[in-house]
Amino acid sequence: MSVVRIDQGHSATLPHVRIQPAKGLLDLDFAGLWNYRELIHILVWRDVTVRYKQTVLGVAWAMFQPVATMLIFTAVFSVMGKIPSDGFPYPVFLYAGLLPWFYISQALSRGGTSLVGEAPLISKVYFPRLILPLSATIAPLVDLALAFVAFLGLMAWFEVVPTWRVLLLPLFAGLGATIALAAGLWVSALYVRYRDVGHILPMFIQLWMFVSPILYPVSKVPEAWRAVYALNPVVSVVEGFRWALIPGFQVDFSMFLPSLIIVAVTLVGGLIYFRSMERTFADVI
Repeated sequence: MSVVRIDQGHSATLPHVRIQPAKGLLDLDFAGLWNYRELIHILVWRDVTVRYKQTVLGVAWAMFQPVATMLIFTAVFSVMGKIPSDGFPYPVFLYAGLLPWFYISQALSRGGTSLVGEAPLISKVYFPRLILPLSATIAPLVDLALAFVAFLGLMAWFEVVPTWRVLLLPLFAGLGATIALAAGLWVSALYVRYRDVGHILPMFIQLWMFVSPILYPVSKVPEAWRAVYALNPVVSVVEGFRWALIPGFQVDFSMFLPSLIIVAVTLVGGLIYFRSMERTFADVI
């Protein structure tokens, strides 16, 4: 596939556009991403505004959904199911897990369908295709920030005072974004060629939630299975959010290493696979 580079220095009037072949699968064209950074801003802003346009509650939907989910799950799994929460108020414990999960699920869902959803744009105009899953990963961060505001109200209700650890919350949010982007690269590229992915993705996301420690604590996982359980990268994000937000919450940080390795391998592999498939997107889509 050809790569477009913009060279601003050889003309006093108009920029020169130089088309050259990619130098290999590892030529990820980061310079092109930087040149088209305004397009990322435009796509993110469009996704945010369109999502809440002509709605009664507007951006309040970003807070209503996790709060409503928290109330229902608390009634079902805590009140009736008697699921423990390591001694912490179950609504706080649950909401701290729902925060990163709602973000990851939304980012993966939007990123996975970003290429097919922008088919007319891809078939008509050149731009680095990586921009689409990247912008789809960034946009739900707005919802995450708004949902966090609702969580502050929940903490005040239960008289939970955050500690200095809350300052490390952006690190775990960044890990969640990396997970969503890594998975979104694979899913979006596969979805272009195999439309079955569109049917599998919602079911996969739903199942992924139940194999992650959102509704229950990691302590409920049998000791013999925890090494395997730690391979799920969402475990590190959820546990990290709870550690940063809930005073006194203890985390086994040794479980983070397998997750970090899985995320790194998935991201690098996703970038290479996305790059290898990129040349066919406009033809197949």
